[in-house]
Amino acid sequence: MDLLAKAAELIAVPSTADRPEELARALELVLDTVGPGFTVERFVSRGKPSALVGPPGPRPVFRILLNAHLDVVPADAYEARFDGDRLYGRGAQDMKIAALVMADVFRELAPTLPYPLGLQLVTDEEVGGHDGTAHQIDAGVSADFVVIGEQSALRVVTDSKGLCQVRLRATGTAAHAAYPWLGDNALVTMVGAVQALLRRYPVPAVEKWATTVNVSRIETANQAVNQVPADATAWLDIRFPPEDTDFNGRTPHEIVAYLRSVTGVAAEIDSLGPPHHADPDGGDVARLRAAARRAGFSGDLLRKHGAADGRFYHARGVDAVIFGPGGDGQHGPHEYADLTTVTPYRNALVWYLTAVAASRE
Repeated sequence: MDLLAKAAELIAVPSTADRPEELARALELVLDTVGPGFTVERFVSRGKPSALVGPPGPRPVFRILLNAHLDVVPADAYEARFDGDRLYGRGAQDMKIAALVMADVFRELAPTLPYPLGLQLVTDEEVGGHDGTAHQIDAGVSADFVVIGEQSALRVVTDSKGLCQVRLRATGTAAHAAYPWLGDNALVTMVGAVQALLRRYPVPAVEKWATTVNVSRIETANQAVNQVPADATAWLDIRFPPEDTDFNGRTPHEIVAYLRSVTGVAAEIDSLGPPHHADPDGGDVARLRAAARRAGFSGDLLRKHGAADGRFYHARGVDAVIFGPGGDGQHGPHEYADLTTVTPYRNALVWYLTAVAASRE
């Protein structure tokens, strides 16, 4: 119940990318859960705070690193609501409860384990992760294995899609709307460009391990209804599996050229991250799956369509998996955490970390 009360308090913090003071407040709330007796390293990159908690003394290469993000996407309201076995609120499932569970498990076990356990708390995963996890890795933070507490209903995610966030740009010629033949409508050009890309990557009717394109925004500087727009920009979020070699393994320059060949308009990349993979037959994955089964869950392997910070570790040759509690509705108005999974999730983490210690004896 103490953890749920803390979760409600944390969910009430509007820790979005445009509120640096609230990102810092969320970080301090979780660090307060950890308590004293540990080394806390603080990082800041482009206004995004993060922290690394470890055993007293110089920073080690962690045997296991628990990773959690405390930022959320914007919402109309930031408040927690309990309804039976569900806790509703922005960030309830993604991933504030998991962050508190990880902090609590770290506090309890880190002083007793025969290996260095770390807790990595970041506040920018929802906007790319470059100023949190990636920034800390660039500063020398490393581990043998990383567990990221994103939602998974106690399944173990060893594969995630890559991420490519793109802006398409079309230019035209302004004219009076009564004489459209005198102009060149950039919005019409952009609509055609987006449709061409969606023909190449149609939205699946059901879940499918394939490249997807989400059209997040189409905009123009034009403000007059009686004017032909001379510019248009489309914001796209593209997720791709490793099998799609038009994106995977390509440089930004190559991807820009490819998108131009498909759409006929200029493109620029805002963010690019490769797919993530961890060895499904590795010892840590096996122990984590066994812990999930002991907690009453399947421990199945899972592939995720969303990107996570594990891709930064994968790029450095470090296996990282997603392993978190259950829930649904992430990034939506009805997001909730399944409270029946919280205690099993905590138990599974404890059993897994203990099993790692036993494997060293």
